[in-house]
Amino acid sequence: MIFKDPRIHPSQITPRAIVENRRQWLKTIALGSAAVGMGSWLERDVFAKTAAPREKLPSKLNEQYSTRETQTSYEDATTYNNFYEFGMDKDDPAKFADRLQTRPWTVSIEGMVKKPVTLDIDALLKLAPMEERVYRLRCVEGWSMVIPWNGYALSHLLNRVEPLGSAKYVEFISLADPKQMPGLKRPVLDWPYREGLRMDEAMNPLTLLTFGMYGELLPKQNGAPIRLIVPWKYGFKSSKSLVTIRLTEKQPLTSWSASAPREYGFYSNVNPAVSHPRWSQATERRIDGRGIFAPKIKTEPFNGYGEYVAKLYAGMDLRKFY
Repeated sequence: MIFKDPRIHPSQITPRAIVENRRQWLKTIALGSAAVGMGSWLERDVFAKTAAPREKLPSKLNEQYSTRETQTSYEDATTYNNFYEFGMDKDDPAKFADRLQTRPWTVSIEGMVKKPVTLDIDALLKLAPMEERVYRLRCVEGWSMVIPWNGYALSHLLNRVEPLGSAKYVEFISLADPKQMPGLKRPVLDWPYREGLRMDEAMNPLTLLTFGMYGELLPKQNGAPIRLIVPWKYGFKSSKSLVTIRLTEKQPLTSWSASAPREYGFYSNVNPAVSHPRWSQATERRIDGRGIFAPKIKTEPFNGYGEYVAKLYAGMDLRKFY
């Protein structure tokens, strides 16, 4: 039996020092240009309700890439998020994402490919059989979840556009529309949000192009209508609300690496042996219903997916390529 104290919100799980440390650092960056917009931001007292109809997304469980660990509840997974395009607090995405329009929606797959294409969301949903995979998600802040995601391997889409031999990296660009995303008023990052993977990382079977969670279409606060899930890397590598996927020859400059290169490297593999400059990464607090009573657990290298991905980094100094 799992004890869940209703008085404890998941936001109490991340160590306060880490949350306040990171948030204050980001606010310091945003100070200045953000000040003009703070009035209306702080006066915001009507929170949006994200009670859009929850449409089912039939998927077949892929047990090879799933864990039987206790799953995080739907409620916690959809109300405790980092999605700064909607605000910096954990509950901001659930409050403000209702204005995000997920249809019509297109994604451009371009760059160093033989057959560039722009596909709408309906075509993307039909491109390959939908799978359910129960992945561990490890945030760089030291908390983690276990979530059933619905999608298919990114390689299905990349193979469709036939990458050129010179394509070495894949860049992922998220939507940045101030009309829909109030968090863009605060320049905590250089919008739009950009992330990237090496080509062999993108083609790894674990890398999931994701359209749903818990057997339903993605909630807007979780990156609807299409996002990436890269389970062996810290959560910020799994870009949300994608609009462009670009194959490149050179390593793309990613948002967090550009903002704080000493703190967020390009690779960002989960690595308990490499501390964040301001906190340890050796342990994590699993959000599984036990709140602050959940004991910390040891963080596993590559978030426990080493058997699938460690070979990608053979010979690399993972303290240098963090």
